[in-house]
Amino acid sequence: MFFDEAKISVQAGKGGDGVISFRREKYVPFGGPNGGNGGDGGDVYLVVNPHLNTLIAFRHRAHFRAEPGEDGRGKDQHGKRGADLLIEVPPGTIVRDAETGELLADLTEPGQRVLVARGGKGGRGNASFATPTDQAPRIATRGDEGERRTLELELKLIADVGIVGVPNAGKSTLLSVISAARPKIADYPFTTLEPNLGVVALDDRTFVVADLPGLIEGAHSGVGLGDQFLRHAERTRVLIHLLDGASADPLTDMESVNLEMELFEPALAAKPQLVVLNKMDLPQAQEQWPTVKRVLERQGKPAMAISAATRQGVPELLRRVLQMLDEAPLAVPEPEIKVFRPQPVDEKPFEIVREPDGFRVRGARVERIARRTIWASDEAVLRFERILSAMGIHDALREAGVQPGDTIYIGDIELEWH
Repeated sequence: MFFDEAKISVQAGKGGDGVISFRREKYVPFGGPNGGNGGDGGDVYLVVNPHLNTLIAFRHRAHFRAEPGEDGRGKDQHGKRGADLLIEVPPGTIVRDAETGELLADLTEPGQRVLVARGGKGGRGNASFATPTDQAPRIATRGDEGERRTLELELKLIADVGIVGVPNAGKSTLLSVISAARPKIADYPFTTLEPNLGVVALDDRTFVVADLPGLIEGAHSGVGLGDQFLRHAERTRVLIHLLDGASADPLTDMESVNLEMELFEPALAAKPQLVVLNKMDLPQAQEQWPTVKRVLERQGKPAMAISAATRQGVPELLRRVLQMLDEAPLAVPEPEIKVFRPQPVDEKPFEIVREPDGFRVRGARVERIARRTIWASDEAVLRFERILSAMGIHDALREAGVQPGDTIYIGDIELEWH
C-alpha cells in the first residue's frame, strides 16, 4: 500500500525548572543563592530524506515528542538543553496545520529542515533573582511547556517525467523497460494501485520517471482514487501520454484522460505531452497507428509508436523525452515559507470573565506566569501577587465585583480572593 497522506502530532520539549539553592560551605554561614536555570526544551523539525518516497513510517507512529530540558541544580549549574527531534520525510512533502488548514511548508530539497514546534523556555533559578535589595531570594520558576501541533502531511512525488494513460495501457511495462523499477505487471486494469518511480540513464544523463495509476472518467473527483494519483503529476515537467494500441478507440481514451487532468488542475493538462501509441507488436495497434498519427499531426501534438513489451522504438522515445526536458521550463521555486508562527499576541493584555463559580483571568502573559510559578514557595506566590497588581488585574477584579472567598481561575490555576 502506498502512503501519501498522514496526520501526526508533535510536542516540543518542556523547559526544565529553575531551582532554589544556596551556598553551603564551611566558614561561609550566609552563602548567597546559587540555584541554576532550567534548560530549554528541544525543538521539533521536519527533515527531508532523499531516500524516502512514502509516508508509510507514520502509519505505525503518529505522536512525536522532543526531549525536555533538564532542571537546574545548585552551585550555579544550569540544566542541559533538551535534544532536538528530527522527523524524516520524503522530498515533495507538503505540511499543513491540521486545525487551520494553513500551508506551513513545501519540502522539496534533500536535507531541507523546517521548525514545526519550538521547545519551552527553561525556568529561572533563584540566583537570577538576586538584587542589591534582595540578596537571598527564595524564588524560582518552572519551565514552559513546549509547542504542541497537529500536522497534516501530503506527498507529491518529485519526478521529471510522468507516464499517464488509461488502465492497462502498458505504463508499468514501459517503466520496467526503461529503468530498474520493478512494478507489478499483469493483463488486467488497475494492476498499479500506487505510483512507482524509476531512474532512467541515457547518454550520461539521468532523469526520474513516475508511472501513475490509470485514470478513468471522474478521476478528478476521486473515482478510482484518481484525485490521489493526479497530484503526483503536478510536479512533473513532461508527460508521456501512453495510449493502449489494443483499445477500440485510443484517441477517445486520450481525450478522456486529458479532460480529467484539466478538471483536476488546468496547469497539469497544459504540460508538454508526448503521445505514444503502445503495443505495436499487436496487429490491432499497427492498424490503428496511421489514423492516430494523422489526427495527432493535425492537432499539432508530437506522437510516437512503440512496443514496450518488445522494446521497439523505446530508445528513440527516451531521446525524444530528453529533448523535451531540455526545452521544458524549469520549475519555479516556491516562495520561502516561514514555518513556525508563534501564537498572535492579544491586543488586550488580559480580560476578566465572570463565570458561575468565580472569575476567570485570561491573557497569554498572565497565564504563562501562572504556569511558571512554583506555588509551594511563599516568595514566588508574593512575586506573582505583585505582578498581578502591577498589571492592573487586582483593580480589574475589584471593578468586576470580586468578593472575599471568590475563586479566581488563571489557566489551570485556582486561587481564592482575600
